[in-house]
Amino acid sequence: MRKIFIGLAVFLVVLVAAAALVPVFFKDKIKERLDKEIAKSINAQVLYETNNVSLSLFSTFPDLGLNVKELTIIGKDSFQGDTLAYLPNFKLGLDLMSVLTGDQLEVNSVQMDQPRLKLLVLKSGKANWDILIPDSAATPDTQDSTDFKMAIDEWKINNGQIVYQDLSIPFGVNAYSVQHSGSGDLAKEVFDMKTTTQAERFTVTYGGVNYLENKKLDADVTMAMDLANSKYTFKDNNFRINDFALGMAGSIAMPSDDIALDLTFKALETDFKNIFSLVPGVFTDKFKDIKTDGKVAFNGYVKGIFNETTMPGFGVDLKVNNGTFQYPDLPQAARNINLDLSVKNTDGNLDHTVIDVRKLHLDLGKNPVDGRVLIDGLDPMKIDGALQAKLDLAEVTKVFPLEGTTLRGLLDVDAQAKGVYFENHMPMVTAKLNLTNGYVKSAEFPAPLEQVTVVSTVVNRTGKAADTDIQVSRFKMLLDKEPLEGRVSIKNLAQPQFDADIKGVLDLTKLTKIIPIEGTTLSGRLNGNILAKGKMTDVDAGRYGNVQASGTVQISQLNYKSVDLPQGMRINSAKATFNNEQVALQQLNGFLGKSDVQMNGTISNYMGYLFSENQPLRGNFTLASNSFNVNEWMVDEHTGQTVPSSTQEAQGVVQIPANLDMVLTTQAGTVLYDNLKLQNLKGKVTLKDQIARLEDVSFNTLGGKFSTTGSYDSRDLIHPKFSFGLDIKSLDFQEAFNSFNTIQKLAPIAKLLEGEFSTKFNLSGELGSDMMPVMSTLTGKGLVEVVEAVVSNMPTLAKISQITNLKEVQNFSLKNRGFAAEIIGGNLVVKPFDFAVGDIKMTVGGTNNISGKVDYVVAMDVPSGKVGNALAGKITSLTGVQNLDGLDRVTLHLGVTGNYNDPAVALKGSSLKAEASSLVKQVVTNKLEGVKEKYNVNVPTNKDSIKAEVARQQQELELRARQELEAKRQEAEQKLRNEAKNRLNKLLTPKKPAAPVPPVDTTKQQ
Repeated sequence: MRKIFIGLAVFLVVLVAAAALVPVFFKDKIKERLDKEIAKSINAQVLYETNNVSLSLFSTFPDLGLNVKELTIIGKDSFQGDTLAYLPNFKLGLDLMSVLTGDQLEVNSVQMDQPRLKLLVLKSGKANWDILIPDSAATPDTQDSTDFKMAIDEWKINNGQIVYQDLSIPFGVNAYSVQHSGSGDLAKEVFDMKTTTQAERFTVTYGGVNYLENKKLDADVTMAMDLANSKYTFKDNNFRINDFALGMAGSIAMPSDDIALDLTFKALETDFKNIFSLVPGVFTDKFKDIKTDGKVAFNGYVKGIFNETTMPGFGVDLKVNNGTFQYPDLPQAARNINLDLSVKNTDGNLDHTVIDVRKLHLDLGKNPVDGRVLIDGLDPMKIDGALQAKLDLAEVTKVFPLEGTTLRGLLDVDAQAKGVYFENHMPMVTAKLNLTNGYVKSAEFPAPLEQVTVVSTVVNRTGKAADTDIQVSRFKMLLDKEPLEGRVSIKNLAQPQFDADIKGVLDLTKLTKIIPIEGTTLSGRLNGNILAKGKMTDVDAGRYGNVQASGTVQISQLNYKSVDLPQGMRINSAKATFNNEQVALQQLNGFLGKSDVQMNGTISNYMGYLFSENQPLRGNFTLASNSFNVNEWMVDEHTGQTVPSSTQEAQGVVQIPANLDMVLTTQAGTVLYDNLKLQNLKGKVTLKDQIARLEDVSFNTLGGKFSTTGSYDSRDLIHPKFSFGLDIKSLDFQEAFNSFNTIQKLAPIAKLLEGEFSTKFNLSGELGSDMMPVMSTLTGKGLVEVVEAVVSNMPTLAKISQITNLKEVQNFSLKNRGFAAEIIGGNLVVKPFDFAVGDIKMTVGGTNNISGKVDYVVAMDVPSGKVGNALAGKITSLTGVQNLDGLDRVTLHLGVTGNYNDPAVALKGSSLKAEASSLVKQVVTNKLEGVKEKYNVNVPTNKDSIKAEVARQQQELELRARQELEAKRQEAEQKLRNEAKNRLNKLLTPKKPAAPVPPVDTTKQQ
């Protein structure tokens, strides 16, 4: 027995040791395969730190757990900078034997803890999760089999956040605190997939309307999966939204781009309380104590094809019989709730939808509500309906809980409509809505809103829009004894005539204490009077002289803050004056967030903008600020908190409204933008035709002076464009590198330069969804002047020095040297420029791109005496000249290629003449034409003419070289003859005092 225990103990020790050592041995292997698979299969930036990758056999036994922390997936192209997924803890369960022996790593499970997933579909239909590289796009060396085999049989999401937004429909789903788990053998073609999902907050939005808002979701679903036929069939399932349980049956098939739907659904429970839980504000902790009675029947179907042009047919039936509810702490109940509703669409054409509310009745205490409506079709729309309600609001508060609020008044609604609504026709309508002696008092504020009176009617007896008469003959209220009252009349909806008169005081501080606005802080006072009377035909035609419009509004201490505007806005004081043609805004003084603003200006065509379609709102404003913080307006879309620029998520492309025609003249002492502090900003911004234009915008930053004129064009949201002309003076190289992404990508040399430069550069291209330039689209040209720069520690210069044995080229300084450059398709082309390092004359030119690849030509005009023996031997092999002693200078032709950080430098040629500048110019010209031809930028259509021109220039260079070589030969022969003659004269003539000989001019170019 003892041996058995000893053997068992040894076995356990070995097993634990193996479990601990296997992850150590195989971590690098798995990490390498993970990187390879990402590069081969994913068209997105996948970011994670190597130190955040770990392996464990204990937590996932018998699988090997691959754990990656702080994993981020960021989109490219249209979604550049947009975070698709942030996964604080991402875990894969790998089959242990596949790790030990297999060519493929088999994935058995997936787990995500606290993931944030943002799924976005643009208006074009392009989805940000479509990031898998198709086979057709793969390179030949990446078309081998995958290193990972998906044999997943379980997956899990813990405390996740999922945001789905489809701008093409528009449709959205937001789910928070998501718990999800699933199981099924995904390696098989046919299997059952079981999932459970819970979300504490679940919202469904369509067309800007929340159809479900902050509901609780609990779903258990089993589906029969037929992957071979792309058909998925509901089996056992239960969807529960709040307390409402729903069951699904049928199938979804996707054999092609079409989606074939054959689904039915129905309520699994028939108590009225279940559907009552969906009413906003009802499903709280006290929901279980609400007394209810009555029955519900709910069912429907979706059947047909769904694609870009076709919708399936659908139908919904809802019946409520004798529903009742009563809150435990309120004296009266809502009784006799009866509803008979059906929605039908047999062919998928939404215009053929029929909505039939055959019956609607409920008694709120002693206050009955009755209604019915039949809507046959949506365009045109046939309507036959009626609604009657007489409500004592004090009685209603005995049915619905309104804690801290007192409500009184008599509300009388009586409306009938029958007819067809389309174009200039509308149903015949007789309707009234009257509120008498309304009263609202909140516990948050002692003064009530009282004497609230509304008298209104809508009448149309013919069905013609021209015969419509809408009258709000009186509305009035007193808030803490301050009145607000007026009247509004609108006639003839075909060619509307309006007559309105409104005057009084609106104290927003008091009003929002009585009637709070959730998620909003609003305070301040508005005091004014507005009179408007006229015809819309005059407004449309711009005949504002025929329209009466006048009034003033005084604004004081207005404060506004909301979820959508978390930074807040404060207007200390302002005055707006109205007339027929414009609104004049005078002396606005306040803050946007923490930034002070002062504004004056005018708005014109405001009536055309408000009351007509496709008419622009014109304006001209001056805006001043002592200090404006742009970073304050970069906030997290879910929390509303300011986020640092390094973690900002793309909010999408900014669209300039089509109907704005604005001019904004700006002056700001300090502007904080990202990591920049802009001083003394001045300029003009115009918004028109969905284009923002900057005119003479200037500012100081990073020790330099900037001025720019340009535009941002948002007419194509898929490919928004920009074009700017930059004039920069005395900017520090290293400051520019640290602050501007474009410099980092296209001019990394700036990091190693000490000094300043100036430039005039025109730049254009496209912007990504993060409103940053898409580097591959950049195009531009201009001049760069090196004011002064110290050049040192450059890998390229070190290698040139090593090849040429010229030590002085490793470190030198430049002053007042300029060069021309072009950017084409994200490639920087530096045109040849000359400079001297001591007595070495250099010419440099070439190209580099955003991936760090360089291709430069360096020509060095060097005194022959500085050429060492090794280099002289190479020159001899290139030129055929055996002795360089008779030459003053030689030209070295060097090529610099490869990666910027580790370039390859080679001696490409040599010449016995001073042709450095022309040599580099010709090579760079050829490179420039090659880049332009690749990106189809101003390329001549006749390539033969290009070749002919290159050949002609080459012939000219060769001819000039031969002529210069012959001249040097003749000069050398004449020099020998003169030397021989001088020596002969010395022998034949008496000696005389030597005449002074002028020194040889060694600075003259040979």
